[in-house]
Amino acid sequence: MAGTLHLGLAMWANADWRGTLYGRYAEPSDSLPDYGRVFSCVEGNTTFYSGAPREDVVATWARQAPEHFRFCFKLPSRLTHDQRLVGIEDEMDQFFERLAPLHDRLGPTMIQLPRDFGADELPMLEAVLKRWPTSLPCAVEVRHSEFFHKGTAEQSLNRLLITHGADRVMLDARALFATPAGDDTRLQQAQREKPRRPLHVLSTATQPVVRFIGHFDDAINHERFTPWIEQMALWMEQEKSPVLFVHTPDNRAAPILARAFHARLAERIALPALADFAGERQESLF
Repeated sequence: MAGTLHLGLAMWANADWRGTLYGRYAEPSDSLPDYGRVFSCVEGNTTFYSGAPREDVVATWARQAPEHFRFCFKLPSRLTHDQRLVGIEDEMDQFFERLAPLHDRLGPTMIQLPRDFGADELPMLEAVLKRWPTSLPCAVEVRHSEFFHKGTAEQSLNRLLITHGADRVMLDARALFATPAGDDTRLQQAQREKPRRPLHVLSTATQPVVRFIGHFDDAINHERFTPWIEQMALWMEQEKSPVLFVHTPDNRAAPILARAFHARLAERIALPALADFAGERQESLF
């Protein structure tokens, strides 16, 4: 027996993917069905910035996404950053209730914490995890530097996650910071937005989440991804189901990079084939 790999990107709607992932003249309303034919999960950043989606929007997603697909939403920043997990019980319940129509297609919901959320605030995280729905996987992304020194703070965090069956999100930004940004404004922006923290590889539950932030240089991307091949295979052989999100600095090349990573993983462990990209399939007809 082996676990399942869930592979996806930071979004499913991106006009830059017309002609590759999507057909050249694809409508925005076709994005999720076309995306779901290739990738099996998505990093749901929209809820982080905008909160719970409308009921009709959730109903549309439920209708369009295939059964194997997993939405991996983030708790709204209003709860994690503005309120810092304090007094959020009612709003969190409402958030989960709004997503209920997607119950069988919800992957790990992520709690992305502020860069200054440190060990002294772990009791607030513990309170949230204690009342987390048992049927909903959870993953936590910390960014405070004290959680990356293998000291008391990190040990306390990891014990907390293990106790409550929550995975720790691993943000791998090594490729992104492999070179100075120079005059490249896109690289400059990406390096400003992403925290530069050490990479600690560990699974505290059953669905380890990896956010791989790539570079414009594919040689750098593949070099930094190489260790993940054995790690992903190992987790799957342990019957865990890793979740891999692939980013590039402006995400234009993210679908192609994700496909290349999938091909490399498939050389190490059996994986279902990815469907052809709609845009490339169209081009081959002419």
